[in-house]
Amino acid sequence: MRHLFESYATCGDRFFDEIMNSEGKPREHYETMIHRFGQFSSDDIKARRQIINMFFRNQGITFTVYGLKEGVEKIFPFDLIPRIIPSREWELVEKGLLQRITALNEFLSDIYQNQKILKDKVIPPELVLGSRHFRREFVGVRPPLGVYIHITGSDIIRDAKGKYLVLEDNLRTPSGVSYMLQNRQAMKRAFPVLFDRYKVRPIENYPQELLRTLQEISPSNSAEPNVVLLTPGIYNSAYFEHSFLALQMGVELTEGKDLVVDNNKVYKRTTRGLQRVDVIYRRVDDDFLDPLVFRADSKLGVAGLINAYRKGNVALANAIGTGIADDKVIYSFVPQIIKYYLGEDPILENVQTWLPGNPKELKYILENLDSLVVKPANESGGYGMLVGPQSTLEERERFAEMIVANPRNYIAQPTISLSRHPSFYNDAELGPCHIDLRPYVLYGKSPVMLSGGLTRVALKQGSLVVNSSQGGGSKDTWVIDE
Repeated sequence: MRHLFESYATCGDRFFDEIMNSEGKPREHYETMIHRFGQFSSDDIKARRQIINMFFRNQGITFTVYGLKEGVEKIFPFDLIPRIIPSREWELVEKGLLQRITALNEFLSDIYQNQKILKDKVIPPELVLGSRHFRREFVGVRPPLGVYIHITGSDIIRDAKGKYLVLEDNLRTPSGVSYMLQNRQAMKRAFPVLFDRYKVRPIENYPQELLRTLQEISPSNSAEPNVVLLTPGIYNSAYFEHSFLALQMGVELTEGKDLVVDNNKVYKRTTRGLQRVDVIYRRVDDDFLDPLVFRADSKLGVAGLINAYRKGNVALANAIGTGIADDKVIYSFVPQIIKYYLGEDPILENVQTWLPGNPKELKYILENLDSLVVKPANESGGYGMLVGPQSTLEERERFAEMIVANPRNYIAQPTISLSRHPSFYNDAELGPCHIDLRPYVLYGKSPVMLSGGLTRVALKQGSLVVNSSQGGGSKDTWVIDE
């Protein structure tokens, strides 16, 4: 294993390589890690992988892949080689995301109050008011502290030149933070010496910071507001995360059947009677929150919850209707949103995006489907995408029909040259795999960002899709002080 990285191919200027420069020499902040891994034998690597696999199995660190016939739960794939980000780079990412979240919160506040940005025609009103996630029921309702997005997980990538870009924003019920936390614990068990060689910023305080954020938005004057986490239940793909975060925060994990609304106040059923609930960290989508307002067939929500919310008797994180800013069509306008509300240029730029609703852009998209990535405006998890260079003629023809039939429902982007990082694929072979990064921002009285995030990796050679549901895995992400 002494020559582990000697045959590692960087692909020159085609992709930005996180660990090697274009001349094939290690980047300074990776030198210690490369030296340490070079001291491991094949048996050492196998032993450490077994330590991590056993840790994940004992912790029940799983996710659900819908549609698999062989089973529902899978151990979350994890790669042994950590991603390292120097503090000087992290400062840029942090400033850019805090700017972005501040502007998006202003946008949501405006959309549900005065709609000034629409009157000034910065964004075509039909794109917002016609969004699947625009909630007319929420117009005029102001959440505690005026904050709409309390937990955010935006996806960051690096282009071929190493420039950080925002690929998309996840503002409804962003997931993955539990895997970030468990990845760190697994790495500390398997590679304790590496942590002695680097000044890695801690992330273990995230559950406490999350609880503090939730308590700050409580409408109650209580010194210890009652917070619960609302989950759709054990069959949800992120149920492990729901139960993990509830346990780490020391709050109750509840389902809709555990809660009841009386006189526009929310209560939790207990063996000692009803207990008042002040804040709900909900991992249930808007459509299923209240059968009296949204989907009448929902068994996941709580009847009367929306009235209690409107009356200011309970706080929801994230607020209802945040999905507008999660919409990939609206994503394309975020640079204008930042400029409109903050008077600033975006620190982190978007990926170039074409909208089929524009006739000229539609023509370009249809003529270049073989080189573009087409995404539905409101899907996640890598579902419903067309990756042009990896598609068949039949698939492109089918997508062309869908785009023309419903142009508002799609966006197109160039096939991004996601940066690459050495990873073990097929359990043993080392090679460059594409990665992205999902940092997490919490917003209570003010926005704060964790010094780390979930690095997702496409563990299928050549794949650009990092989602776990599509064969991806993750890495521990180290933000280091130099």
